[in-house]
This record gives sequence, C-alpha cells and structure tokens, in this order.
Amino acid sequence: MKSSYKRLGDFIHKIDVRNKNSQNTKLLGLSMTKEFRPHASNIIGTDLSRYKVVEHWQFACDFMSTIRVRKLPVVLQENDEQIIVSPAYTTFEVIDSNELHPEYLMMWFRRSEFDRYAYFCCDSAVRGGFNWDELCDVQLPVPSIEKQREIVKEYNTIVNRIKLNEQLNQKLEETAQALYKHWFVDFEFPNENGQPYKSSGGKLIYDSELDADIPEHWSSGRLDQFVTLSQGQVINAKTRHLVVKQGLPLLKITDLFNGTATMFIDSEKVDKKNIASKEDLIYTRTGQTGFIFRNKEGVVYNNCFKIIPIKNKLNKEYLFWFFNNPNTRRTMVELAAGSAQTDLTHSAFFTVSLVEPDNNTLALFENISVRICKTQLLKEKQNIQLEKLKTILLSKISVVNNKNEVVI
Repeated sequence: MKSSYKRLGDFIHKIDVRNKNSQNTKLLGLSMTKEFRPHASNIIGTDLSRYKVVEHWQFACDFMSTIRVRKLPVVLQENDEQIIVSPAYTTFEVIDSNELHPEYLMMWFRRSEFDRYAYFCCDSAVRGGFNWDELCDVQLPVPSIEKQREIVKEYNTIVNRIKLNEQLNQKLEETAQALYKHWFVDFEFPNENGQPYKSSGGKLIYDSELDADIPEHWSSGRLDQFVTLSQGQVINAKTRHLVVKQGLPLLKITDLFNGTATMFIDSEKVDKKNIASKEDLIYTRTGQTGFIFRNKEGVVYNNCFKIIPIKNKLNKEYLFWFFNNPNTRRTMVELAAGSAQTDLTHSAFFTVSLVEPDNNTLALFENISVRICKTQLLKEKQNIQLEKLKTILLSKISVVNNKNEVVI
C-alpha cells in the first residue's frame, strides 16, 4: 500500500442515536446503487424507537449484505432531512469534515474497486466477513481539504448534469402522455381551425366496438387489425443451452427497467425472428405485465411480446403511447391470468379494442412524438458518456503523486 494512503478508521467513528418516542417515521432502506430508497416493510404497529437516526452528512451501511450482493451497501445522507434506518445497519460519521470531506469519502465508497475489496474480505478474512473493523482498516488517499472539495465539485457537476437530463426526459415523457390523453381520450385534438375538437363543438358519434362516443370520421377495431405479435425468446430447461457468456444481449423484464443486460445468447443458434428489429415495440407479458419499451436493435427479449405495427395502419408512435396509457395498462393487467405469476396470452391481448383516428391527426401526433423521442435519446446518450466520465473520475482518485496529491 502506498505510504501516502491513510487508514480510514482514523477519520470516522460509529454513532448510535435511536428514534426516541418513535417520533420519526421516515424509514428508508439502502439500495444497491448506494442511495436511500423507500423501505418495503409495513411499519404499522412497529416499535420505531429501536430504529437508528441518520442526520445530514452521516452514513448508514449494511455489512450483512456484502457477501450476498458483492458490494457494500453504504449511503451518505446528503440533505438536511432526518431519517431512520434499520437497527441492523451500522451508522457512522466523519470525525472532522475539515480533514475528510464526507462527499469525498462517499466517492471512494462508490468505486468498483472498493466493492471488490469488501467482497474479497468477506471471502478471505479470518474474522469472517466485512465488518466495522475491516472498514476501518481501509486505506485511502486523503489530500488537502481544498483538493477534496475541488474533486467533489467536479464530480457533483457530472452527477447534477445526469440528474438534469433525467428530469428533462421525465418531463418529456409526461408531456407526451398528457398530449396523447388530450387528443385521443378527451378528443381535444386540433380541428381544421387549430381549435380543440370537442370543446369547439366537434361532432361525436356512438361506436359499438368501444361502447363509447368517438369523433366523427374516426373508427375503431381490435388490436389484431393493427399489429402482429412475436413471442420473443423464452429461456427454460429446453433452451438454456442458448445462453452464453458473450453474444447478443438477452433482456429479461427486470433488465428492461434497469437498462442493462445480465445474460447473453448465442446469435448463431437463436431463431432470427426472435431478434428484435427497429420497428418492434417490446411489451411485458409476464410478472410485471403491461409495460411498453422502445426496441434496442440487436437484442433478444425474454418473456415479452414484440409488437409489430401492420403497414399503412396505426403508426408506431400512436401505438407506443396507447400502450403506455395507464388505462391500457390496467386493462392488460386485468386480462393477464395466473396465480403464481400473471401471464398475458396472445388471445387475451387481441381482445382489446382501440380508436383509430384520422390520418391527418395521426401524422401530426407522430411528428411531435418523434421529436420528443429524439430529444430523449439524445439525453440518454449524453448520460451514457457522463456515466463513463463519472467512472473515470472515481477511478482516478486513487492516483496520488509524491506530494500526496490526488491527480485528477
């Protein structure tokens, strides 16, 4: 170990403040991404006085999970809100923030190298697992507080930009959802004079398929008139041999939400029809039924439908927001069968009906939706690069010169 590195235990100490009289009910857990998350437990009737209080600039960690998840779930409370955590967690703080900046320390905890070290200790330590003593024995560079603040500022600039892009994309998502509802549920799409159709006296007629009124000159139909379905690849005992260490990304439903693949499939053996194309929409059919995703080319999906628009019918953008609508999701969840795990069948899927707008309105909505999608994709690509930059910055804080200065 470099002589310029210092022992962490000289800079931190345990704290153990309990939630007296159960006054605080803000119970949070620790996520694998090293952030506080809402606790999943039902706390009604629970004695919260045993739970530990975490204040601003204090840490909470879960030593027991290290060997199971191969990382140390440790989180810094970065805002002024007082929270409580499980009494099983260890809580601690920096003794003097003018010597070791809490955010600088949290940067060290976020390094993949730190998590590998923690897991290694679990597997090899005589004392059995990663614990408080192991944490205190961690060696890290501690440059001047001015340098630490400079590093933290640079890191936070990247993090804040990522958050800003995520917030913008969320706003764009909400805008598109609201526009879809305004036009195709409330029928307030612009008429030939640019005025809201229904509010401006637009005529509505009864549609027997939907059992509801719809705009004149619009029609309706069941989903099999507008889309075709492909099952996607199913991985079970008979197809397990298709899974390989390197190949096409095989995205499970959890991977769709997380955005990263954890399995791969042999591109030479998989049926080409199971490889998603540019026009496909991906729809979850088991477990978390009724969520729609835009396809990523060159991947295979497990336990999902690939929804392919029928040419010259409803366009992809309209269909995406139709399936993304909460009302559609509720309908699909109700149609999914199964006790242990819900499963939406092809036949149940095709019982759903939808409105078919006129071509001019469809084209106008498509144009707006495409622009929103392009902006979202741009922000996602920016965040990918920013995440890489963040990882590089975290890795570089271990580089120390002969003056005990972290080189960034």
